Amino acid sequence: MKYKKTVIILVGIVLVAGLFLVHTASQARAHQTAIATEKAEKAKKAEKAKQAAKRSVMRKPINWRKSSETVAYPVVSHYPDLWIHVSIEKQRMYLMTKHRVLYTMYASTGVQTADRKTPRGTYHVQRERGKYFYSASVSEGAYYWVSWLNHGEYLFHSTPVDAQGHYIKSDAASLGKKPSSHGCVHLSVADSKWVYENIRYGTKVVID
Repeated sequence: MKYKKTVIILVGIVLVAGLFLVHTASQARAHQTAIATEKAEKAKKAEKAKQAAKRSVMRKPINWRKSSETVAYPVVSHYPDLWIHVSIEKQRMYLMTKHRVLYTMYASTGVQTADRKTPRGTYHVQRERGKYFYSASVSEGAYYWVSWLNHGEYLFHSTPVDAQGHYIKSDAASLGKKPSSHGCVHLSVADSKWVYENIRYGTKVVID
């Protein structure tokens, strides 16, 4: 009788131990699965970030002489509804088709004072444009200018130049980073040349 009881107790112990081991193994597998899932998610996020970095075509560091993007400018004739959006907050100028960005340009808008800020609103590119101007009243000029308000007062143009036609490096250093103009929209030399040569009279300009 004692022998039977002992056997029953041992069998019970073995069963309990077996169940404990099964439970422990199950927990271990679940933990390993969670770790593997976490690693897979991290790897997936890292790959997405890597691909996003590859897709970025903005030139870095900013080069005030060159194009803002490392890819070709859009062909204007392919986008009859092309319009321009200037973001004062982001210091960027976007070439748009409907709600899609075709090309992004580094820009510097007007210093936020009453006499220098860039006016917000909707405008249209005007007929006036030229390869060079110099304004003695502000002791600055620029290359490749295109008027969008007041027929020669508010312009898209290159990094400013001095009376001798030399680029002003302090303004160049602000491009795409902070406002620095007297109300115009400064662009890189390459971007302003492209705008001068390609943006049509009447193109809508939205500044906000």
